[in-house]
Formats: sequence, C-alpha cells, structure tokens
Amino acid sequence: MAKAPVLVGGFELPSGPRLPRVGSVDAVALEERAATLAKRSIKRESKVQALELAIRMMDLTTLEGQDTPGKVAAICSKAMRPDPVDVSVPPVAAVCVYPSLVGIAKERLAGSGVKVASVATAFPSGQSPIDIKVAETRAVVEFGADEVDMVIDRGAFLSGRYARVFDEIVRVKDACGEAHLKVILETGELGTYDNVRRASLIAIAAGADFIKTSTGKISPAATLPVTLCMMEVVRDVHAETGHIVGIKPAGGIRASKQAIQYLVTLYETLGAEWMTPDLFRFGASSLLNDVLMQLRKEKTGRYQSGDYFTID
Repeated sequence: MAKAPVLVGGFELPSGPRLPRVGSVDAVALEERAATLAKRSIKRESKVQALELAIRMMDLTTLEGQDTPGKVAAICSKAMRPDPVDVSVPPVAAVCVYPSLVGIAKERLAGSGVKVASVATAFPSGQSPIDIKVAETRAVVEFGADEVDMVIDRGAFLSGRYARVFDEIVRVKDACGEAHLKVILETGELGTYDNVRRASLIAIAAGADFIKTSTGKISPAATLPVTLCMMEVVRDVHAETGHIVGIKPAGGIRASKQAIQYLVTLYETLGAEWMTPDLFRFGASSLLNDVLMQLRKEKTGRYQSGDYFTID
C-alpha cells in the first residue's frame, strides 16, 4: 500500500526521493532581524525571572570520551541543586549523557523531576545503518532515558536523499515509544538557511518532538540567525496545522547575555506559549555557571567569579 503524503506547513512530503519547493529564506532579512532582536534589553526587575527560566530550560550535558560514572553523578547533583547555597534556584530540565551512562543518571536523578536524555543513532556522525540506529534507540529507552537526541544523516540530506532522512526519523521515533525525540540537524554542516528550513520541515513531518541545532561537536554550532530560522519554521507549521514542536539550540551558548537574547527572540517569534522547558531547551555544558554568577549578582548586588561554583 502506498504511503499517504504528509502535509506540513502547507508542503507535501512524498515518499519519493525529492521534496517540492519549500520556499527560500531571505538570508539578509533573517540576519538583520536576529541582530535587531539581539540588541533588545529587558527590564532589570525581569532579569532574575529570565535567568531562572534559562536554568529551568537547560539540558546540562556531558558528552566526552572521558566521561565516568563519577562525573555524571556530580553533574546530576548540580542539575538538581545548581547553587547549593541558594535553594530558590530551580533545577535544570534534563541531564544529557551517552547511552552507557543513562543508568547512572537515572539512579541519581530519581524522584527529582529532572529528565534523563541520551544521545543515540551513531552520535555525532549519524553514519550507521538504520537497524543499528533503531536498536540503539530502543536500548537507551530501556535503560531509562526520558528523551532521545538523535542526529540526522547529513550525508543523505546533502545528497538529496530526503526520503531516507524522513524514513529514518520515523523509525527512530517509533523506537522511542513514550520517550520524547529531539532531532539534531547539525546546522553547521547544512550550509544554507534554505537547507536548515528544509531539514526542519522534514524532521517535523517525521514526528520530532523537538528540532535541535547541533551536536556541539563542530563549529559553528548554534547561532541566533539559524535558531531564528528554525523558530520561524515551527511558527509557520503551527499557524497552518496547529502542530506544536519544541526547539533546542545547542553548542556555543556560554554567556547569560546570549541566553537572554535567545529568550527574547523566542518570545518575539513564537510568543509566551513557547516560554517553557516543555518547548524550549538550551544544550549547555558551560552556560550554567555564567547564569548562576549573573543571578547571584542580581540578587545580592555583588559579582562573584566562577570559582564560587563547581565546574561539573
């Protein structure tokens, strides 16, 4: 039986090898809008609220070859209590680890409300046969992952095999069961905003709960214009279909000022409905400490260095 076409954002995604035109992105206008939004400021009384929201939206991440159970345990402790001397600071949204460390994270975070996320599908390259990707996805869910961060096959995408990318996401989404699926586009390898838009539409059509910019393993990773491009895809899809998808910029976001720029852009593009950890995340390995320093400064009037906070 032939597959029914999938309609997303007014575009038909067939099961064949090509997509119809999905529209071109005006790169100049996109970058000008991102630059304008980056200059927006928020009132001082709102800054504490914004910084605390940024913490609640973080996926505290460790994805290194030298990761150990002890390191993951330390990160889980920090995820639950980011600032040990200020119990009013909220926990982060999730801890993201490699598959072999999901069990450690799950045990440490039990009962805290902090989710466990795991990368899968041959992260970060995505260059494995689909059966292996599906098996790995099923395994991390069995280990206890609440969320799965998969990577698309950029080689397939860049060679025009869009249906293959679509079908892989569909199969991985099915393997996730009740776990949420974040689809990493690795935008730094896609080359153009048009490709970012096309890849975002494919991921949404295939069932992504979130679309994510980057693995954090290449440069450039997340940028404000690229994230704005993805936000506009999510906005367009929601306007035409009512379907809601989350967004996760990851990699290269290290300062609280940047986090606030992303939150302003999110609000101006998608509105208050998306201002929640359920629909927006930061992929963060080094952002948290800067936000904690700024938060302490706003609350006490005194600026403290990163030495006051744990590295992990």
